[in-house]
Parts: sequence; structure tokens; C-alpha cells
Amino acid sequence: MPQDRAPIAVALDAPDVETAARWAQAVTPYVAVVKVGLELFCRSGPSVVETVRGGTGVGLFLDLKLHDIPNTVAGAARSVARLKPLYLTVHASGGADMVRAAVEAAPDVTIAAVTVLTSLGDASLEQIGMAGPSRDAVRRLAALAVGAGAGALVCSPQEVAAVREEVGPHIVLITPGVRPAGSEADDQARIATPQQALSNGADLLVIGRPITGAKDPGAAAATIAASL
Repeated sequence: MPQDRAPIAVALDAPDVETAARWAQAVTPYVAVVKVGLELFCRSGPSVVETVRGGTGVGLFLDLKLHDIPNTVAGAARSVARLKPLYLTVHASGGADMVRAAVEAAPDVTIAAVTVLTSLGDASLEQIGMAGPSRDAVRRLAALAVGAGAGALVCSPQEVAAVREEVGPHIVLITPGVRPAGSEADDQARIATPQQALSNGADLLVIGRPITGAKDPGAAAATIAASL
């Protein structure tokens, strides 16, 4: 991950590969990572990775949130490892065996385990039968995933400090739900500003619409990067 750029992963949740490539080109001078999510990957396939990465040396966050039986997740992780992402996401709620299968299948990739989606609040956790509150659920899943070999965790900025206490200093903490002051929350339930997230202990901030929804995504990325 380039050390001279801000610890931001820009979520390239674009309607087409051309838009994603344009956003990536605009933001890569300022941010360390670009994130390709499920929608774009399913629409455009693995070739989208080289299109958005180009020759910039920017880090790739492949956010596929794999969740299946261990053997299937292992096969999927092995398949995308050839794209050389920095991070590949799996759901911690898939269990320790599933997380371990991904880690073993892609040894050169940092497996990032998603704890509790930032769109879920305590009421939503109760509806799906997961014991809360969200902070406790996140800590349980974080400990499970790290015990299974995950090198990174995805959690909201509101739980970062508690997760850091749980897993120690060497696990990369990735935080979606980051919104600059004055931005819309959109569909995120547990949010914080970039400065708050870093202060709480985050290592990498996932920011999408506040950058890609701006009239000038490059300028928006530069402004947020400068604020950090």
C-alpha cells in the first residue's frame, strides 16, 4: 500500500467499468487503495481489476464478502488470489473453519473478515437472531476471525477502539461508514467522520459516495486526504 497517500479506500461502486476507471484515475494520486465491490465485479468480471488499477501501483481491496461452506470459499479465494489484491473480504459469521479456509487458500492475500455490516443497527441484529448489542457482536466475531488467521477486520468506526482492545495492535482495522462532517448518512447506521475513525484506531477508511458522488471526485479525495 503506497505510504505517501492517505489511508483511504475509495469504493468504486460504479454503474459501469468506464465510470469506475475514471473515478480511479481521479483519486489514485491521493488515496492508497481502491475498492472493487460485488456489484462491479459481478457486472464486469475479473478484468475490471486491471482496468481500475492501471499502472498506478494503488492497492486493491477486493470486497466480495465471501460466505459459503469452507470448501467453496477456499476455491473462490484461490481463484481471485491471482488478481493480487491487498485485501479480500469474507464474512466472519461464516465461522472459523470458513475464514481459515480462505486464509489457507490465498496465503499472499490479507483476508479481511467482515464483522457486522454497518447498515445493521441493534434492532436489525435482533431481527436476524444475532445477540447484541452491535459492539458485543462485533467483538465476538473479531476474536473468532483473528483466531482463524484473518489479518484484517472490517468494522464500523464506532467499534474500532473496542476491537483494537480485543485483537491487539497488529491486525489491520478497516472502517466503512465513514462520512465527512455534513455528509448524508445514506444507508449507513453506524458512522463517524474520517478524523474520528482514525482517532479511534482505524488503519484504513472506506469512503464511497462522499467522493464518487462529488462533481469532482479527485478534488473531493484530495480535500479529505488533506484533512487527515
